[in-house]
Amino acid sequence: MALHFHNADHAFRCPQRRKIRAWIEEFARTHGKRIGEISIVFCSDAYLLEVNKTHLNHDYYTDIITFDYCEAGELNADLMLSIDRIKENAKTHNQLFFNELIRVIIHGHLHLVGYKDKSEKEQVAMRNQEDAWITTFHQSAS
Repeated sequence: MALHFHNADHAFRCPQRRKIRAWIEEFARTHGKRIGEISIVFCSDAYLLEVNKTHLNHDYYTDIITFDYCEAGELNADLMLSIDRIKENAKTHNQLFFNELIRVIIHGHLHLVGYKDKSEKEQVAMRNQEDAWITTFHQSAS
Protein backbone atom coordinates (compact mmCIF):
# COMPACT_ATOMS: atom_id res chain seq x y z
CA MET A 1 0.00 0.00 0.00
CA ALA A 2 1.29 3.40 -0.90
CA LEU A 3 -0.84 6.18 0.54
CA HIS A 4 1.19 9.36 0.82
CA PHE A 5 0.53 12.78 2.30
CA HIS A 6 2.02 15.82 0.54
CA ASN A 7 1.86 19.58 0.70
CA ALA A 8 1.52 21.76 -2.37
CA ASP A 9 1.53 25.32 -1.03
CA HIS A 10 0.22 24.74 2.48
CA ALA A 11 2.22 23.83 5.60
CA PHE A 12 -0.57 21.64 7.03
CA ARG A 13 0.62 18.50 8.83
CA CYS A 14 -2.08 15.85 8.80
CA PRO A 15 -2.73 14.32 12.24
CA GLN A 16 -3.34 10.60 12.73
CA ARG A 17 -1.82 9.66 9.38
CA ARG A 18 -1.18 6.06 10.44
CA LYS A 19 -4.80 5.64 11.51
CA ILE A 20 -6.04 7.27 8.29
CA ARG A 21 -3.91 4.85 6.23
CA ALA A 22 -5.38 1.84 8.10
CA TRP A 23 -8.89 3.26 7.69
CA ILE A 24 -8.47 3.74 3.92
CA GLU A 25 -7.01 0.25 3.64
CA GLU A 26 -10.13 -1.10 5.39
CA PHE A 27 -12.29 0.99 3.05
CA ALA A 28 -10.54 -0.50 0.01
CA ARG A 29 -10.89 -4.09 1.33
CA THR A 30 -14.58 -3.52 2.05
CA HIS A 31 -15.05 -2.50 -1.58
CA GLY A 32 -13.03 -5.43 -2.95
CA LYS A 33 -10.10 -3.21 -3.91
CA ARG A 34 -6.47 -2.80 -2.95
CA ILE A 35 -4.47 0.38 -2.60
CA GLY A 36 -2.07 1.12 -5.42
CA GLU A 37 -0.65 4.65 -5.32
CA ILE A 38 -2.71 7.34 -3.62
CA SER A 39 -1.46 10.84 -2.89
CA ILE A 40 -3.38 13.15 -0.61
CA VAL A 41 -2.17 16.66 -1.38
CA PHE A 42 -2.90 19.57 0.97
CA CYS A 43 -3.15 23.01 -0.57
CA SER A 44 -4.75 26.44 -0.29
CA ASP A 45 -7.98 27.70 -1.85
CA ALA A 46 -5.99 29.70 -4.40
CA TYR A 47 -3.93 26.68 -5.45
CA LEU A 48 -6.94 24.37 -5.81
CA LEU A 49 -8.91 27.06 -7.66
CA GLU A 50 -6.10 27.25 -10.22
CA VAL A 51 -6.12 23.43 -10.57
CA ASN A 52 -9.90 23.54 -10.97
CA LYS A 53 -9.65 26.17 -13.71
CA THR A 54 -6.72 24.54 -15.51
CA HIS A 55 -7.76 20.89 -15.44
CA LEU A 56 -11.56 20.96 -15.15
CA ASN A 57 -12.42 24.36 -16.63
CA HIS A 58 -14.35 25.23 -13.43
CA ASP A 59 -14.03 28.71 -11.94
CA TYR A 60 -15.08 28.09 -8.33
CA TYR A 61 -13.66 27.02 -5.00
CA THR A 62 -13.97 23.43 -3.88
CA ASP A 63 -12.74 21.38 -0.95
CA ILE A 64 -11.45 18.45 -3.02
CA ILE A 65 -10.57 17.45 -6.55
CA THR A 66 -10.09 13.74 -7.15
CA PHE A 67 -7.93 12.64 -10.06
CA ASP A 68 -8.85 9.01 -10.60
CA TYR A 69 -6.21 6.69 -12.10
CA CYS A 70 -7.79 3.45 -10.87
CA GLU A 71 -7.18 0.19 -12.63
CA ALA A 72 -9.05 -3.09 -12.22
CA GLY A 73 -9.15 -3.85 -8.51
CA GLU A 74 -6.60 -1.18 -7.57
CA LEU A 75 -7.19 2.33 -6.26
CA ASN A 76 -4.80 4.91 -7.71
CA ALA A 77 -5.43 8.63 -7.40
CA ASP A 78 -4.34 12.11 -6.50
CA LEU A 79 -6.71 13.73 -4.00
CA MET A 80 -6.13 17.47 -3.77
CA LEU A 81 -7.64 19.04 -0.65
CA SER A 82 -8.04 22.72 0.15
CA ILE A 83 -7.29 23.15 3.85
CA ASP A 84 -8.78 26.67 3.65
CA ARG A 85 -12.08 25.34 2.27
CA ILE A 86 -12.21 22.46 4.77
CA LYS A 87 -11.75 24.92 7.67
CA GLU A 88 -14.48 27.15 6.28
CA ASN A 89 -16.86 24.22 5.73
CA ALA A 90 -16.23 22.98 9.28
CA LYS A 91 -17.28 26.39 10.64
CA THR A 92 -20.29 26.60 8.33
CA HIS A 93 -21.54 23.12 9.30
CA ASN A 94 -20.56 23.45 12.96
CA GLN A 95 -18.17 20.51 12.74
CA LEU A 96 -14.76 19.84 14.17
CA PHE A 97 -12.05 20.55 11.60
CA PHE A 98 -10.70 16.98 11.86
CA ASN A 99 -14.12 15.45 11.18
CA GLU A 100 -14.50 17.63 8.12
CA LEU A 101 -11.00 16.65 6.99
CA ILE A 102 -11.73 12.93 7.17
CA ARG A 103 -15.13 13.51 5.53
CA VAL A 104 -13.38 15.07 2.54
CA ILE A 105 -10.75 12.30 2.44
CA ILE A 106 -13.41 9.58 2.39
CA HIS A 107 -15.46 11.59 -0.12
CA GLY A 108 -12.61 11.37 -2.60
CA HIS A 109 -12.24 7.64 -2.00
CA LEU A 110 -15.99 7.09 -2.47
CA HIS A 111 -15.64 8.63 -5.93
CA LEU A 112 -12.88 6.09 -6.66
CA VAL A 113 -15.27 3.18 -6.02
CA GLY A 114 -18.05 4.62 -8.15
CA TYR A 115 -20.11 6.96 -5.97
CA LYS A 116 -21.33 10.11 -7.69
CA ASP A 117 -22.73 13.33 -6.24
CA LYS A 118 -24.36 15.21 -9.11
CA SER A 119 -28.02 14.55 -8.28
CA GLU A 120 -29.74 15.10 -4.93
CA LYS A 121 -30.28 11.33 -4.57
CA GLU A 122 -26.56 10.69 -5.21
CA GLN A 123 -25.60 13.40 -2.72
CA VAL A 124 -27.74 11.79 -0.01
CA ALA A 125 -26.19 8.37 -0.69
CA MET A 126 -22.69 9.92 -0.64
CA ARG A 127 -23.39 11.76 2.64
CA ASN A 128 -24.71 8.57 4.25
CA GLN A 129 -21.54 6.72 3.24
CA GLU A 130 -19.36 9.58 4.52
CA ASP A 131 -21.15 9.51 7.88
CA ALA A 132 -20.82 5.72 8.15
CA TRP A 133 -17.09 5.82 7.35
CA ILE A 134 -16.48 8.69 9.80
CA THR A 135 -18.13 6.54 12.47
CA THR A 136 -15.93 3.61 11.45
CA PHE A 137 -12.85 5.83 11.76
CA HIS A 138 -13.73 6.91 15.28
CA GLN A 139 -14.63 3.36 16.37
CA SER A 140 -11.41 1.80 15.08
CA ALA A 141 -8.40 1.26 17.31
CA SER A 142 -5.83 4.04 17.28
